[in-house]
Amino acid sequence: MQLAKAERHRLIESVVSRKRVGTQFELLDALAGSGCSVTQATVSRDIRELGLEKTHDQLGRPRYVLPHVARRSDPAEALNTVLGQFGRSVTPAGNIVVLQSDLGAAPAIARALDQLAHDRVVGTLAGDDTVLVVAPSERDARTLARELAAIVG
Repeated sequence: MQLAKAERHRLIESVVSRKRVGTQFELLDALAGSGCSVTQATVSRDIRELGLEKTHDQLGRPRYVLPHVARRSDPAEALNTVLGQFGRSVTPAGNIVVLQSDLGAAPAIARALDQLAHDRVVGTLAGDDTVLVVAPSERDARTLARELAAIVG
């Protein structure tokens, strides 16, 4: 079924606000599931016209969001959410903080730390279940470890 452009745009907004859609092909499938048949070129144009932004969910998976939703995310809130849910332990080691997490959550935690722009975070390196957080000094690493451990609980 072909929908008028305005109806299709409302449907796309509804789909991306209700479920994680990370690619144009996933959006095509979701629209088809709602009975709307369009081409990839049309979906690409709709994404641009709607100003959808590509971001990542709490686990680091790609996701389209409405423009006002993407700008509203607070980096501290994102860190509290992902670290509180998936963080397991925090250990200072020299000027590095070793943060253990559930399998697959480390990239999302590292991204949240990077976006926070914390004074005590020089940079991060993430594996699957471990994040190395580089601090400027041993003292900063110990302080940062205490802050992060408080979030982990």
